[in-house]
Amino acid sequence: MSHHVGPVDSSKIPRYAGRDGFARLPRRDQVEHADIVVAGIPFDSGVSYRSGARFGPNHIREASRLLRPYNPALDVSPFELTQVADAGDIAVNPFDINDAIESIQAAAFDLTADGTRLVTLGGDHTISLPLLRAAAERHGPVALLHFDAHLDTWDTYFGAEYTHGTPFRRAFEEGIIDTEALSHVGTRGPLYGKRDLEDDRRFGFGIVTSADVYRQGVDEVVDRLRDRIGDRPLYISIDVDVMDPAHAPGTGTPEAGGITSRELLEILRGFRGLNLIGADVVEVAPAYDHAEITGVAASHLAYDLVSLLALQHEAAAGTAPAPLPDERDTHV
Repeated sequence: MSHHVGPVDSSKIPRYAGRDGFARLPRRDQVEHADIVVAGIPFDSGVSYRSGARFGPNHIREASRLLRPYNPALDVSPFELTQVADAGDIAVNPFDINDAIESIQAAAFDLTADGTRLVTLGGDHTISLPLLRAAAERHGPVALLHFDAHLDTWDTYFGAEYTHGTPFRRAFEEGIIDTEALSHVGTRGPLYGKRDLEDDRRFGFGIVTSADVYRQGVDEVVDRLRDRIGDRPLYISIDVDVMDPAHAPGTGTPEAGGITSRELLEILRGFRGLNLIGADVVEVAPAYDHAEITGVAASHLAYDLVSLLALQHEAAAGTAPAPLPDERDTHV
């Protein structure tokens, strides 16, 4: 099984048939080694409003059937450049959040052995805490770009310390994120009070609101974020509610006034060359997702994250394709 295994050829087997893994990739047990793995975590016991994100991973996989092997925006064929596989779902205890968090951390650490990079499909945002713990075990405190309508740095809900609104406060307290390189992107909407922002600033987070993206534009936002991150090991966490409900209705806590799927994808593509070490896409709740709008967006986000990781892998090996020219200078 040492040979490279790619996705199902859609010219031979229609997209609605055949393998059901992400982008119809091989299963992890069908390849000898994977440079990048995609794994689901069907867990939503930490939600505070609408439930259903436990069904997100397979919903994203279903939408990913339409993905194709060449990514023109990044000029890369990620499934040819690297061995990518679907590791299936990390099945965790739905009744005990503490136990689930421990299981997720252990599974993520195992999946990232031998330099393998992990892209996780959620699940609610609680899962980012154990994923960050596993990343920090391997890389030390990591830089974090957090795409979300919400801060997710609240202290407790109903006395509970581990929920989908608290992962990054816990990560700060545990010292697993680099406080010199933290940013929320796309935040908006009402808060419980001004104290929320004061606490968040104290933890070291910078904020790029959805209005900032609208007023400043994608290129300026990317430049600001790249300056903040530098060459630090970077973890990206994407809550799909960062997008406006018009682009991501299938989520648990929607807020008006979000960024578009186009803006989000373009921001991600601007991170080519950064030291990305892992990522997640969370809070897809299929029951609210008419016409698979959210699933399609999430599958493309995961695809671009895999593409960035493939470029990162090949850059480390010294065989990456040359960077694309700056489109701002070449398009008329």
